[in-house]
Amino acid sequence: MASKASTPPYPSASKLSDSLCYSQYSASLKCLEEYGSDKSKCQEHFDIYKECKKKEREARLERNRNRSFFS
Repeated sequence: MASKASTPPYPSASKLSDSLCYSQYSASLKCLEEYGSDKSKCQEHFDIYKECKKKEREARLERNRNRSFFS
């Protein structure tokens, strides 16, 4: 049985600040604050954040596939 010390910690689903994409999320919000209702000027930030979340999700799914139910 693997010890807890050898298992990398998983980001908490309840804390956005624990996400690997927090900086992209913050950049998106800053852009919205700067440009107000003109979301088109922030599209690049949104796309970067979306891609990061996609990669984060894929990594989580891969970790889950590699974990044994009985280990």
